[in-house]
Amino acid sequence: MTESPRSPKHSVIDDLQGLALGVFLCGIGLHVLTHIGLITGQTAGLAVIISYLTGWSFGAVFFVINIPFYALAYFRLGPMFTLKSLISVTVLSAVTEFLPLGWQMGSITPWLGAVIAGCTTGVGLLAMFRHNGSLGGFGVMALIVQDATGFRAGYFQLVIDAVLFSFAFFILPFNLVIWSLLGAVIINLTIAVNHRPDRYVAR
Repeated sequence: MTESPRSPKHSVIDDLQGLALGVFLCGIGLHVLTHIGLITGQTAGLAVIISYLTGWSFGAVFFVINIPFYALAYFRLGPMFTLKSLISVTVLSAVTEFLPLGWQMGSITPWLGAVIAGCTTGVGLLAMFRHNGSLGGFGVMALIVQDATGFRAGYFQLVIDAVLFSFAFFILPFNLVIWSLLGAVIINLTIAVNHRPDRYVAR
């Protein structure tokens, strides 16, 4: 009886370039998103809403919000996952701060901005997931809740998004929330269709 070949492992260089590409694409998506006043889901969406309400920078808010989740990730998901999440969140926070310095965007219609942000962020997250990366936050909590209760992580994140977008209707124009939903749908579809571990050989 022959043993099935082991799945090839990503090298450190593989992980670094994959995570760097993913974070940069997510940064581009968030730069477009915030330029036209849209929001997104999950922890990034919460950080965007807080930045709109307070005037604080997205990068700083996003970094601070994620701090409590690192302790949860360390004890429940392991030090390597936590380290990758910490690095990814820190770099994304920096990217969103520095991108506007070199990229001054002009006029862009909300629907097109939602499509661009959805596509770039979706592909960015896909690259990160392929290399066991994470942007921390509610995604970490979703995994922990799933392990502890059996309640699926995807459903947990949908609940979080529903709360965020419901709140957004009170602070943003109706049409901007609708276009934001379009961007969120594109992100989730990109991940759902393309993130198939059973078809991806390397780990």
